[in-house]
Amino acid sequence: MVLSCLDKMLQLLRFGCSYEAIADTTCSATTIRNRRDERIRLGVFAQLKQITIQSYDRIVGLVLDQIAIDGSITKAPGGGEAAGRSPVDHGKQGLKRSGMADGYGIPLGRVLAGANRHDSPLLAPTLDLLDDLGPLPDDITVHLDAGYASDKTRAELAARNLRGHIALQGREGAHPGRPAVARRAHARLAERLPPPCPLLRTPGRSHRTPSSISRTQSSPPVA
Repeated sequence: MVLSCLDKMLQLLRFGCSYEAIADTTCSATTIRNRRDERIRLGVFAQLKQITIQSYDRIVGLVLDQIAIDGSITKAPGGGEAAGRSPVDHGKQGLKRSGMADGYGIPLGRVLAGANRHDSPLLAPTLDLLDDLGPLPDDITVHLDAGYASDKTRAELAARNLRGHIALQGREGAHPGRPAVARRAHARLAERLPPPCPLLRTPGRSHRTPSSISRTQSSPPVA
């Protein structure tokens, strides 16, 4: 039963279907939810996420000198502690997801809030997720869209010794080789970067610097 429930939860994560659709005689939808909540309380999923990210970084390599952060609104018909009125769905329950990805678009973490929250205040808790990644490059550029253009954002990045590239509306091509807006950063960087090297790295964390994004091409600090 334990293995069956874990298999069902992995299928849910992979296919994004409902609990009722994935349930069968070996494991009901209620049992899957109960086991999910139990593992969340025990921190199993948090540990699994950490192991997954560390394994990917060791085998393939994360591009952590280029970080993209942006928010998106999703539906939350079941409500929940973080849910709030959605400004784009007739006031129904929704979630704001502040997501962070590396230069190849590999998800690094996310922060949840009510759908009526602005992206900018969620920047700090999203950046806090970097602490879970271990040693980081000395020079990190954070790509953001125009919604983050504020003195508060600049101060937050400066306090963390991070470089910022905030896209300006109407000037998407201002910095060639850089994603114009964070919501398209993952796709644009993936198009420009070379494919990941599938070699096991030697001991010691040595972050790859993609050849198509060199230090000399780095965007200037946030103005």
